[in-house]
Amino acid sequence: MTPTDAAITVRDLTKTFGTTRALDGFTLTVPTGQVTGFLGPNGAGKSTTIRILLGLLRATSGSAKVLGMDPWREAVPIHRRLAYVPGDTNLWPNLTGGEAIDVLTRGESGQRHRARRDELIERFELDPTKRARTYSKGNRQKVALVAALSRDVELYIMDEPTSGLDPLMEAIFTDEVARLREAGRTVLLSSHILAEVEKLCDTVTIIRAGRDVETGTLAELRHLTRSTVAASTDADPAPLAALDGVHDLVAEHGRVHFDIDDSALHEVLPRLTAMDATGLTITPPSLEDLFLRHYGDELVPAGPAEGETS
Repeated sequence: MTPTDAAITVRDLTKTFGTTRALDGFTLTVPTGQVTGFLGPNGAGKSTTIRILLGLLRATSGSAKVLGMDPWREAVPIHRRLAYVPGDTNLWPNLTGGEAIDVLTRGESGQRHRARRDELIERFELDPTKRARTYSKGNRQKVALVAALSRDVELYIMDEPTSGLDPLMEAIFTDEVARLREAGRTVLLSSHILAEVEKLCDTVTIIRAGRDVETGTLAELRHLTRSTVAASTDADPAPLAALDGVHDLVAEHGRVHFDIDDSALHEVLPRLTAMDATGLTITPPSLEDLFLRHYGDELVPAGPAEGETS
């Protein structure tokens, strides 16, 4: 992919806070017109990366381009062309929700914007007449979402955008992001909710301890993990266990189940047929599997870098 095909291009990015290295040679590409998932546990470096992309932090080394511009030197023109949703929205306590949305979208005007704003307020069931100090975390998040989604821009950067939302509102958010993708907009979606990313994202980058550890489409990343096979059979499972690519086979009470490398599936199916297996199920790996493959017991980091929360 050439730089002109990407809305965001990050190369060998490092960021240090004193002796703490929050980013360590991190690389990320966000293709134009797609939804890119940005996965990692709290403290992995996601928010630090996003703050650099927004021009709020200056990288220690490496390069970052947003819409072809340097976010540290050209933040103002970049922000005219993007919308941002933080994971923890702080609002002016004495403003109403509607007034806060107006402040956050002060560069927008026209009937189309107002109609879109009102549509989103209704969809997210937000009462815009209440003061922000009375809002729950979920309602504060709705204000940020309405403000961002009502803007007609090229790029949407979302850092844990569904934090505090109930499942119904999460579903509405999913629908709105799908609409953005259909309209050819670009979305960078930072999250640790794997189901959210699975539903929405075309490509995924996983970050661990400030480094990119895997990048690709969901189909490409799923090939790196194992499917789970289960079937009913009274035959001896030894021929299955002897196959390369079969792992953790268990046979009990007339059922066998095991993990298998995708490359070995074509060898396993004839063996199961020969064993008169019935009730065969093959469950492809989820992003949860991929995530745990990289993190294992390290899902809870020792501690976030300075200013790093997600």
